[in-house]
Amino acid sequence: MRLSRAVLTAAIVSLTAVGVPAAAVAAPAAPERSVTDVVPAPVSAKADPRDGFKLTPFTVITAGRGAGQVADYLRGLLRPATGYPLPVVPHAAGLPAISLQLGHDSRIGTEGYELKVARDGVSLKANTADGLFEGVQSLRQLLPSAIDAKRVQHRTWTVAGGTILDYPRFAERGAMLDVARHFFKPDQVKRYLDQIAQYKVNTLHLHLADDQGWRIEIKSWPKLATVGGLTAVDGDPGGYYTQAQYKDIVAYAASRHITVIPEIDMPGHTNAAQSTYAELNCDGKAVPVRTDTEVGYSSLCISSPITYKFVEDVVRELAAITPGPYLHIGGDEAHSTPPADYIAFEKKVQPIVAKYGKKVTGWHEIAKSDPPASAVPQYWDFGGDNPSVAAAAARGSKILMSPANYAYLDMKYDASTPLGQDWAALIEVRDGYSWDPASLVTGVGEKQVAGVEAPLWTETIRTSADIEYMAFPRLPGIAEIGWSPKSTHNWDAYRARLAKQSPRWVAQGINFYRSPQVDWK
Repeated sequence: MRLSRAVLTAAIVSLTAVGVPAAAVAAPAAPERSVTDVVPAPVSAKADPRDGFKLTPFTVITAGRGAGQVADYLRGLLRPATGYPLPVVPHAAGLPAISLQLGHDSRIGTEGYELKVARDGVSLKANTADGLFEGVQSLRQLLPSAIDAKRVQHRTWTVAGGTILDYPRFAERGAMLDVARHFFKPDQVKRYLDQIAQYKVNTLHLHLADDQGWRIEIKSWPKLATVGGLTAVDGDPGGYYTQAQYKDIVAYAASRHITVIPEIDMPGHTNAAQSTYAELNCDGKAVPVRTDTEVGYSSLCISSPITYKFVEDVVRELAAITPGPYLHIGGDEAHSTPPADYIAFEKKVQPIVAKYGKKVTGWHEIAKSDPPASAVPQYWDFGGDNPSVAAAAARGSKILMSPANYAYLDMKYDASTPLGQDWAALIEVRDGYSWDPASLVTGVGEKQVAGVEAPLWTETIRTSADIEYMAFPRLPGIAEIGWSPKSTHNWDAYRARLAKQSPRWVAQGINFYRSPQVDWK
């Protein structure tokens, strides 16, 4: 929204008339936060507690060329709790301002930013809109936690003073949501997108198909969704996304500067498809519907031409509605596919993905097929030696790190956790923070790591509250591992910063786990 000065003045008069308190124009109060409290930890942060910036009804947001979308997003964050107009304007015209500008700073790359908060204004600069957006996530943490309230709060709004120079360690910081074991509606996915965006997560991996359900409309194979999408774990209600709904989720993610990576798991984890279309089975007979949580029993018919027609149709339609560069082809736990057949399948399917303009990503088992250097194997095991993954890295592939014993958000915190599983580990908050992507797998060093991803499998997860309970407070730690310099990784310092996030989660209505390892505020 962009307002003239006259309209702004009228809005301010209106605010005054309805009782904006005198405290709103008082001298800045001591800030609730410091620039050194930000999660993920910045590359460099220097606090100046005497130089906070106070939001008032007169504050404007100035947006340089290319900064308008992020400025509008910032306005949307700040207006509900403050009740202030906060118009987005080209120039401050003497009014106190939060300034968003694009520039050219070789230090910060494509997602970095420089943030300066002083008494006379806030300046946020970046090389790209992505960088501005990540800077906004730090800026919002410098305000009182009440800024996340959904209704007007009558209080002083002081942005903590100081400077931040920041950029990510790794290019990809991801979260995965399994919508196949249990289905989550578009608004629930959007809620999760908003929650993960504030910790500089920039990819959402959607696990769209598995043994228990198929969740995306494929027009050339319509029953995949309308029949294969009816089921979920334990016989719970299923569901699916129409292509229009999926495109809407992708667009919403893009507005949060998050890229969606869709996954169709194959050649295993395919029972929902094979129970729906008999021709996908070697004997031409549909398999029974399965809603249990066993793995490794299903496999597409590797020798059948119809298998590759099916794969190409799915890839073609999904690629057409996915603007991001990657399609995830699964590839894990294909225990019912003989090793030679598995390699043969990958050799046929990976070129199909390339044919439709996408790069391959998949679980790390795809590394056995010698994929192209552009492929990104996603490592989910426990660390140590993996010759296939190391060889893929040596050929030029970047490896995405998602170790199940550290990064899987569906693992229980402790034995008494009411949700989740424990086959990989019990993962308390400190456990999830205490690993390094660059030393996890033998032969895969810093420059060969694409980034990190925190998967959330949903065998036991049914609601948004369940998602939040398992993701928070562990997700911010995984995000910090992916964003922040290794030199900043210190448990004692992190737990103190993490503790200060809890009032924000309360204001946002996030159902988080109050780990006894953290002294929550």
